[in-house]
Amino acid sequence: MSATSAVSTPQRGFFGHPRGLSTLFFTELWERFSYYGMKAILAYYLYRSVDEGALGLDKSFALSLVAIYGASVYMSGVAGGWLADRVLGGQRAVFHGGVLIMLGHVALALPIGVTGVYTGLVLIVLGTGLLKPNISTVVGGLYDRQDPRRDSGFTIFYMGINLGGFLAPLVCGFLGETYDWHLGFGAAAVGMALGLVVYRLGRRGLGDSAAVPPFPLPAAERGRVLGRILAAVVGSVAVVALLVVLGVLGAEGVINLISLLSVLLPIGYFTVMIRSPRTTKVERSRVIAYIPLFVAAAMFWLLFEQSATVIAAFADTRVDTAFLGLSFPPSFIQSINPVMIIAVAPLFALLWVKLGRRQPATPRKFGYALLLVGLSFLLMMVASQGDPSVRVSFLWLVLMYLVMTCGELLLSPVGLSVTTKLAPRAFASQTMGLWFLATAAGSGVGAIVVRFYSDENAVAYFGVLGAVAIGLGVALVAATKSIHRLMQGVD
Repeated sequence: MSATSAVSTPQRGFFGHPRGLSTLFFTELWERFSYYGMKAILAYYLYRSVDEGALGLDKSFALSLVAIYGASVYMSGVAGGWLADRVLGGQRAVFHGGVLIMLGHVALALPIGVTGVYTGLVLIVLGTGLLKPNISTVVGGLYDRQDPRRDSGFTIFYMGINLGGFLAPLVCGFLGETYDWHLGFGAAAVGMALGLVVYRLGRRGLGDSAAVPPFPLPAAERGRVLGRILAAVVGSVAVVALLVVLGVLGAEGVINLISLLSVLLPIGYFTVMIRSPRTTKVERSRVIAYIPLFVAAAMFWLLFEQSATVIAAFADTRVDTAFLGLSFPPSFIQSINPVMIIAVAPLFALLWVKLGRRQPATPRKFGYALLLVGLSFLLMMVASQGDPSVRVSFLWLVLMYLVMTCGELLLSPVGLSVTTKLAPRAFASQTMGLWFLATAAGSGVGAIVVRFYSDENAVAYFGVLGAVAIGLGVALVAATKSIHRLMQGVD
């Protein structure tokens, strides 16, 4: 029995799925509660005025910082995947990552200004890198690769993500915007703590799924290899810090550097996996097939991840946040997408099970996802027309998120599943980290792109990005048969 892919069991203790899915469902729910709760108020805390208890930073810079933070979170998944594959195993990586995330939110909850922001964000980046790719690998290990419940299981798992994402803006956003920003960040810390408790209590139900590293470093080499990695990381951080202190590299320069790395890192990683002698001929073909899926995912997340940046800013200044006589904080807008997921995800899960082998091939699903996310931005383009000083109905955002969410359900849970199936055995957890690099690349490019947004040029901004996504979606649908052949039997 493999440590990373346990034989699928006949357990039906959680919606017809293995009982371990319940533990992972609720762990991820609370981890995402902490992540999206913090992210719902982060941009506002950065750019709103000091009189409002915020930091009063330049708005364009604040949006770019939030975007590059998102890129850094997902880039760290590669390192987290490697540590799981070679040192910790997936289950231990998830727990240690959760501890770091909790400490990061605690730092943000302390009233120490920019110092707390940077300290907290660094800890959350490191912790998420350990937790995020590996918890998905543990989910995959609950099923055999040919188990028909697999895509359905990932979709249910994805509902846990979005249930946490729904609650987070309502709790953290309300506390942060209404009472105190640091109280909102503190609620995020409590959420991660609850996730850790759930994980420890239910860990036995996970069995041996990703319990040990599949390719552990030999004991004699572990200290030397880890020492070199630590020295390289510390050295790189020291060089960047020195350049910042000397004024050679400013804050925007650091953002640009991380944006560049978010694009170069997946290119380098694909090269390593394709050329590795541990990758078989069939696995190599599957990795090549994965490249256009990765590009499509990066484009999708470039648009989707603007929920916490451009869409949040649009909600703050262009949207009437009142309905039926009730007014609500702009951060509540970020609960719309999770609500849509919770409502629509079961329908998609049932659809895939009902269609079985007749469902669209994965590349076609990705192409449709791009068409929908592009359409959602075209809806934003329409909503942006007119006088920027006149606020529009928040129902525009409801419609936009409905279309975007349907695209998300065609790409994100399916992407998690196909990644575990296309991954070379020697790079199991690391390939899951590569999947999250698609979000990193999208967010990294987005950190540059969001600088071009303003209330005055919103029509052009949303229109251009929407058109690019639709064009790429059409190209992917047209190339589906060629990509599917390279997948070598993987649906």
